[in-house]
Amino acid sequence: MKMREALSTAAVILESRGIEGSRLDAEVLLMHILKKDRTFLIMEPSYQLSQEENDEFFRTINERASGKPVSYITGEKEFMGLTFKVCEAVLIPRPDTEILVEEGIEILKKKEEKSFLDMCTGSGAIAVSLAYYVSDSKGIGADISPEALAVAKSNAELNEVNERLSFAQGDLFEAISEEEKFDLIASNPPYIRKDVINELMTDVKDHEPALALDGGPDGLDFYRRIVPETARRLKPGGSLLLEIGHDQGQDVSALLHRAAFSNIRILKDLAGHDRVVCGEFHIRREYCVCGKR
Repeated sequence: MKMREALSTAAVILESRGIEGSRLDAEVLLMHILKKDRTFLIMEPSYQLSQEENDEFFRTINERASGKPVSYITGEKEFMGLTFKVCEAVLIPRPDTEILVEEGIEILKKKEEKSFLDMCTGSGAIAVSLAYYVSDSKGIGADISPEALAVAKSNAELNEVNERLSFAQGDLFEAISEEEKFDLIASNPPYIRKDVINELMTDVKDHEPALALDGGPDGLDFYRRIVPETARRLKPGGSLLLEIGHDQGQDVSALLHRAAFSNIRILKDLAGHDRVVCGEFHIRREYCVCGKR
């Protein structure tokens, strides 16, 4: 079958299954199989697929038609201009998270030691990107899932920042030494309300790890745990960056306020929705040893 015919047939199959962006998904899958770029697809529409290429292409199309995300089929996803390995043990990195990373880069560049912690690191997208774009930084990626940490470690090696990144397994801060303090703590924790998980797109609810989605009854369980502990783990003047759901900006900001964070800000995504809450923590010394202000 010629390439143009294969793409048209694949797009019809995907569209019949309600897959949005069916033509684009078909092109991405074919580029992955042929190890060619989009220019090849445009310039060589009459390219004759071998039987092996044809069979493999339609095998992946059937996977996509069943709802499996393209990135899990290809095993990779681009984020911050870098390539990341992904599998169903980790969330697929999304463009909205780049807003958090870009802010983190600017914060770290102003620090002397440039130390950071990526809590709930998953694929390592945040930690690896920070280390890559702030070349004199050092960081830790923490996650409760050993499978996720294996993926994160492979991505650190893939993007050649493994010498400046370490990884820790545990429930939030339990694997991080009490003595360790950071200039920046960043996190994209689970924040989906438990009762709406079954209403998510099939791509998400049936394939992405529930462990990385479920934020409890109101979606705020992890923020309630992360924010107070972060105040003890930041250096004076250190920053906290939290990715949030579109309707969680005020609630998460209130948590930071109660934990004595200052300069609390909400960053919006390209759609104009609240996406990241930022705050700084400074040690407040209300009284000196003698009891005077």
